[in-house]
Amino acid sequence: MDNNIKKWIYLSLLAIVWGSSFILMKKALLGVTPIQLGALRMVFTAVFLLMVAPRSIRRIQSRHWKFILFTALAGTFFPVFLFAYAMLNIDSSIVSILNSFTPFNTLIIGAIFFGFAFRRIQLLGILIGLIGTLILIVKGAEMNPNQNYLFAILVVVASVGYALNGNIVKKHLSDLDALAITTGNFLLLLGPALLVLAATGFFNTFTASSLELRALAYIGILSVFGTGIAKTIYNELVHISSPVFSSSVTYLIPIVAVFWGVIDGEKLSFLQVLAGVIILLGVYLVNMKKPKILKKIQKKKSLIIDSFL
Repeated sequence: MDNNIKKWIYLSLLAIVWGSSFILMKKALLGVTPIQLGALRMVFTAVFLLMVAPRSIRRIQSRHWKFILFTALAGTFFPVFLFAYAMLNIDSSIVSILNSFTPFNTLIIGAIFFGFAFRRIQLLGILIGLIGTLILIVKGAEMNPNQNYLFAILVVVASVGYALNGNIVKKHLSDLDALAITTGNFLLLLGPALLVLAATGFFNTFTASSLELRALAYIGILSVFGTGIAKTIYNELVHISSPVFSSSVTYLIPIVAVFWGVIDGEKLSFLQVLAGVIILLGVYLVNMKKPKILKKIQKKKSLIIDSFL
């Protein structure tokens, strides 16, 4: 299949899976704590991947492990806890919209630390996105005074981790297949996740109540599909496209997440919907390709300059 078609299929699948992850986290938090949710997610995913793809680890060379560790921490370990705490204090639909910061951070980090080009229109997109986010947070705080919107900062910090993950995979792990990267990530995270889970007293306090069992079921679905399979698809998407294009899945995620949130009784005002549209406009500008006419002009300029050198 052509990579151009494949990347759009992958993007759509990720939007559906990750867009549904927020409501699963919300339901799981009825039976476990945020720390336990994050740790169990990593444990379940690690067990799943080590069962279905243990041989993929053999493809990892010694020079890869350092970067696999970085992506494991930045793209999974810290974000799962940050999102869990944010979900405990803010509606899932709002968290999904705030997650749209990922492409902004991917672009900024890519430009500063990985040498990617940065254009004025993209800077304008970032500023527009920031305005939309501020409107979203302020209006959300007004509508839900019982929710602490300071926790929105956690989502933004998590998006920085996702941005680092995408750029590192593209620059330093492009010669390693997506499944090997993902399996390597969770092999490294299994031990720390079990230690975190033990520190919360989960193994001593778990009573197998109906609420806890339902929470484990939600986490199981979230781990296998929302983390293990989806992260593998994401790493493959980074390989066949770019970090910024891959992170643009966060523009589509809110559509799915808001749908589930409304079904679950969450409310959105017109101003919040408008803020979401503003954020999406900012994202569009960040990802907008340079017009072909400008590319041709630049190419002609380069030929003229070369003729004088």
